[in-house]
Amino acid sequence: MRIPSLLIVSLLLSACSAAVSTPAAALPTGMTAYPPSSCTAVTASADEQAADSPFPEVTAADWQRGPADASVTILEYSDFQCPFCAQLSAVLAELEARYPDDLRIVYRHFPLIGSPEQPLHEKAALSMQAAEAAGLQDRFWEMHDALFASQSEWTGMSTEDFGTWLLDTAETLELDLDQFVADLHSEALETEAQAAWTHGQELGLPGTPFLLINGQPYEGGPLDINSMDSIVQLMLLGDRQFHECPPMELEVGANYTATLHTEKGDVVIEFFPQVAPNAVNSFIFLAEHDWFDNVTFHRVIPGFMAQGGDPSGSGYGDPGYSFAIEIDPNLTFDRAGLLAMANSGPASNGSQFFITYGPTTHLNGQFTIFGEVIQGMDVVERLTPRDPSQSAGLPPGDLILDVTIEVH
Repeated sequence: MRIPSLLIVSLLLSACSAAVSTPAAALPTGMTAYPPSSCTAVTASADEQAADSPFPEVTAADWQRGPADASVTILEYSDFQCPFCAQLSAVLAELEARYPDDLRIVYRHFPLIGSPEQPLHEKAALSMQAAEAAGLQDRFWEMHDALFASQSEWTGMSTEDFGTWLLDTAETLELDLDQFVADLHSEALETEAQAAWTHGQELGLPGTPFLLINGQPYEGGPLDINSMDSIVQLMLLGDRQFHECPPMELEVGANYTATLHTEKGDVVIEFFPQVAPNAVNSFIFLAEHDWFDNVTFHRVIPGFMAQGGDPSGSGYGDPGYSFAIEIDPNLTFDRAGLLAMANSGPASNGSQFFITYGPTTHLNGQFTIFGEVIQGMDVVERLTPRDPSQSAGLPPGDLILDVTIEVH
């Protein structure tokens, strides 16, 4: 799936409350079947996503850690003297700890050497050479971690003192010191550092750190642990997404209910298929494919709404397809307990839904109302308040354990 600009520009639903003021619309006379599902597949399979890229593919020659078959690969072009790179190094280490089976980190050098007339980082080349010299003794990542962890210590040193620091670090890492010194100042590694600087410029890298996440550039977005964790979750969601629209399987005249089995208790919902067949059909399809299992209510605003349906928990996930809003003028957001689709535009309905806590009439005509809570509204009202727009210190959301669909 594509890296959403979601963490650069917030797309959180800013409206969510619904209610039915009049009975749902009747089916057209003589209607024997619902129209085919009308939606658009918005993600492609891995093969379909292949595209030309100026960035070389990851090979065995790259420095990498994590499983080769990881679902998420973060490739970093970096400079050991770059302070933002040091900060990111700590974030990536935390991500590795959180996702040991799902995340691969690839490190590529872009030492900001500059030119004799306009030097940039005076220790960029030598620090890269130190990491590569350690790598020749199978200690690249150990030197990588040491350089970033102590960056504030050595970055202000003289070149001579930095050389001494490198020797001390190499000794701590139990390297062969004579071999390390010979490699550190070898013509081969000096040439390699200059080549890395030149190659990065040829690629048009704007600076460091520069990230590719599953092959896609990630530019301008936040690099804090919460934001990066959300991105990893979204990329992992790609393994679960669908690449085709669900078939229309609703039966005319049948009544459908869903029971959301949550950590706080059960919530029973009656659907309005005659009003919003695409929304109802999609919800049932996703429930039958376990899409909602162990998914949190990621946004709960008391007095407003409770929102769920995104397995990534970020508020930006979708099932891989989208469909348009379905509006009945007889249905309005005039009370608590209404089930509606969350969206970021009139054709962007997916898997996220919300249940209203009260009247919110300014949402009328903008969001699909496709059901109503008929039992367990007290459970909805006990859900843990949680506002993702306040990114720090969010409490864990309450989980939907699974969903049971019944046809009456």
